[in-house]
Amino acid sequence: MLPSDTRLVSVDDHLIEHPMVWQERLPQAMREQGPHIVELETGAQQWCFEGVVAGTTGLSAVAGTPLKERGTDPRRFEEMRRGCWDPIARLDDMDQDGVAVQLPFPNYAGFAGSRFFRAKDKVLALECVRAYNDFVLDEWCAAAPDRYIPMVIVPFWDVQRSAEELQRCAAKGARAISFPDNPAPLGLPSFHTDHWDPLFAVVQDVGVPICMHFGTSGNTPHIADDAPLAVTTTLMGSTLFSSMVDLLMSPVLHKFPGIKVCYSEGQIGWIPFALQRMDQVWEHYRFYSLERTINPDVRPSDLFRKHVYGCFIDDEVGVAQRDYIGVDNILWESDYPHADSLWPNSRATAEKLLSSVPDEDARKIGELNARALFKLT
Repeated sequence: MLPSDTRLVSVDDHLIEHPMVWQERLPQAMREQGPHIVELETGAQQWCFEGVVAGTTGLSAVAGTPLKERGTDPRRFEEMRRGCWDPIARLDDMDQDGVAVQLPFPNYAGFAGSRFFRAKDKVLALECVRAYNDFVLDEWCAAAPDRYIPMVIVPFWDVQRSAEELQRCAAKGARAISFPDNPAPLGLPSFHTDHWDPLFAVVQDVGVPICMHFGTSGNTPHIADDAPLAVTTTLMGSTLFSSMVDLLMSPVLHKFPGIKVCYSEGQIGWIPFALQRMDQVWEHYRFYSLERTINPDVRPSDLFRKHVYGCFIDDEVGVAQRDYIGVDNILWESDYPHADSLWPNSRATAEKLLSSVPDEDARKIGELNARALFKLT
């Protein structure tokens, strides 16, 4: 079971950017086109970027909201729990939830900064990425350095500038980088090319894990056009299945053996089948002359256990399969304040899920694996 003195480390949460994140940090000449809040006639607040009003302020900022009242409509900041957008107020919510440390992903910016990837003005977009990172490093995580793990985004449409931005942020204390779970669906070069080598070289050099959140590739499962949101949400973890297969059968982790990758909010119950199937296919296809990116000497499952971590919120099946996955490759997450979050019952749920797990393994899953990976004291 989970020992009572385990200090839970969540490796997937989200901060709701407050209205002044970019207005306080962008060059004066860029602020009108940069992200800012506008008041709608409906009484809601909404983000505006490059003259386009889009992107709800409170997307899934639903912690503490009764299930029947939840939705994705725009909301006012004062209608959210203050802990959604205030790092000091969040500490109280974390304490109520039994969570010691959080790793916050962006929200409006896109979980890997994809909003700025889609921007027309890439000079403005680059400044928006830098402004967000300075906010995370200098304001959010600086508010409680022992409670937050600083994770940054990069301008991934430009690999050289991405490498430079990661270098800059690592010097300021960044401990992780958020990156699309698969760049190919975004129209960018795949893991099977050498395009990303300058960035991955810096990732390895500065020693930060790459965090890949589901949905960051922009690739969603092929489902009925009229399927409800619940169908899409159920299947979103399949994007991480695709990403992991693509990555483990690419040259990336052979060329950069120091890289670690975390798959966020995809649960872990699918991983045993994925490893089994990859090994089966690898056995049959590894010597095909056209499959030159597949390493014929290292099984994908062995590569997984050296480099990849799966993350779960409430995956009973995954916990039962922990030995096949590898206890050292499992991390826990709370997803505050999004709809998958169990706040304020995250710790109680984790304790129930891990009740039949040996204490040493439960502590690894809830705390120690994350502490080692993110180099937490």
